[in-house]
Amino acid sequence: MHSGKSYKLSEFIVWTRRNIYKTLFIGIVPVVLYEVADLKWLAIPWTVVSLLGTATAFIVGFKNTQTYNRTWEARQIWGAILNSSRAWGTMSRDFLSNADKTKELFYRHFAWLTALRYAMRDARAWETASKSYNEEYKAFYTIPERETTLEEELKKYLSAEELVYILSTKNKAAQLLSLQSKTIKELYANQEIDSYLMVEMQKMLKEFYDHQGKSERIKNFPYPRQFATINTFFIRLFCILLPFGLLKEFDKLNEGIEGVMKGYMVWLVIPFSVLISWIYTSLEQVGESTENPFEGSANDVPISQMSRTIEIDMREMLGETDLPPALQPKNNIIL
Repeated sequence: MHSGKSYKLSEFIVWTRRNIYKTLFIGIVPVVLYEVADLKWLAIPWTVVSLLGTATAFIVGFKNTQTYNRTWEARQIWGAILNSSRAWGTMSRDFLSNADKTKELFYRHFAWLTALRYAMRDARAWETASKSYNEEYKAFYTIPERETTLEEELKKYLSAEELVYILSTKNKAAQLLSLQSKTIKELYANQEIDSYLMVEMQKMLKEFYDHQGKSERIKNFPYPRQFATINTFFIRLFCILLPFGLLKEFDKLNEGIEGVMKGYMVWLVIPFSVLISWIYTSLEQVGESTENPFEGSANDVPISQMSRTIEIDMREMLGETDLPPALQPKNNIIL
């Protein structure tokens, strides 16, 4: 997540420069053929291009709206995890008189947060964090889940026996919640909590399962490929045809102009076609970078920071003073 006021124009241009290079080449070729090689037949009616541009604008807008909704839903889910975690902390502290069991429930919850965020950072075939323009931008920020292994992180919160068991499972986060339920059952069996408190704590665990399931749904179900594919096809087709549609329009300007540019107005097709194409390709790239909110890109939901905030809040509930530091943005990027 970008935590500053905005991206700089220079950052954005560097991030999208490959599209600029491509559209520059696409713009130069038809102008040279039209003006130098005198292939006037290359010009196509502007009406055709404008209709395609309108259709492309609609589908680009639709995609960006839907990808933004995916990111916003992910933020809502993790906001709910934060609030539910604080409630879980107060319940685990105030419902129990066994300090050791309270700490066990707290620390296993930290392990659940850790396992869940590591699962969310796993790569998927459709994600775009590995694309060249995103990969090179990773030099400006850090991804906590790439700095240490899951095993090293879980060691801080689990006993050796539980650690071995959890690492052997497929869905580690789900199994950690299962262990929480088992502990609650033991507390009830030992009459350390009554049936009402057991039910309330089990309801809270169900909430965590719901939050995890919603987060996994966004992670494991991509923006529909048919919409993503047609969006890309439309934009590429529009960018290719755009300079051909501008040739006659700019050539006509020679009739009403005098001076040094008379007879050369068609060359302005190059910068203007690049500018218009850059707007469309940049919108596509922005939508693409918003599509997968957990992949480790600069525009992700900051689940690592939120997990650390939860841990700090809950440790303070236990009265601990040796707290982990809050995660800080690097170059205004925080994950």
